[in-house]
Amino acid sequence: MYLKRLASSLALAALTSLSATAQARVVCTALADAATGKILLSEGDCSSRVTPASTFKMAISLMGYDAGFLKDEHTPNLPWKEGYLDWREDWKQSTDPQRWMKLSVVWFSQQVTQTLGRKRVQHYVDVFDFGNRDISGDPGQNNSLTMSWINSSLKISPLEQIAFQRKIANRSLPVSVHAYDMTDKITLQEWRPDGWELHAKTGGAGGNGWYVGRASKDSRTIVFARLIHDDQPQDTPVGFRARDEFLPEMPALLAKIK
Repeated sequence: MYLKRLASSLALAALTSLSATAQARVVCTALADAATGKILLSEGDCSSRVTPASTFKMAISLMGYDAGFLKDEHTPNLPWKEGYLDWREDWKQSTDPQRWMKLSVVWFSQQVTQTLGRKRVQHYVDVFDFGNRDISGDPGQNNSLTMSWINSSLKISPLEQIAFQRKIANRSLPVSVHAYDMTDKITLQEWRPDGWELHAKTGGAGGNGWYVGRASKDSRTIVFARLIHDDQPQDTPVGFRARDEFLPEMPALLAKIK
């Protein structure tokens, strides 16, 4: 009897594991030449818009540094306060811009956007031409400056993500040199596949997981976007999984680029 129950439990676990795996899928992988805009790879549905989630932090960083609220990688160092979003335990402490970007601290983003105000944030979103430009938030929730980019009104497609990354790479947005320099500094990734320097950001909400940014080597820059979708809750955030699944593929993808 025990062995039968054990076999049944193992079979059920295997089926559950297979079901979870089946739920995870790559929605799009897109790469483009930053200088020319030529699409080098576009696999999957790269035109449909979904929430940008924490990839919007790259836009918020440019806004914050350009407006002067953010100063450098360690200033301001904002204290944690009771009532701030605490989805992760490591968010419950003082945070500076570098830590904000690395740990994707949502409440820090909210402090930047609320300090700038609705009119100014909307102006930046418009001139950045970021996705559908809609930061209205959820109807009746008054959360434009706190949640509009997290499974709410603001949406963007993978192809629009790489178009935005091109603007960052080419420094064609109407923000200060300091805003570009500091955003580059806090989005620099530790991993360098085959000597490519990466500036990138994860993001995840509503089952959608992003990894977007650019890779540079030998005076050439490639912008990229990876989007996955997984309705099955996992211990690792879906944005981190998008990154961790994509990074091992990058050397081969970049090696094919002529």
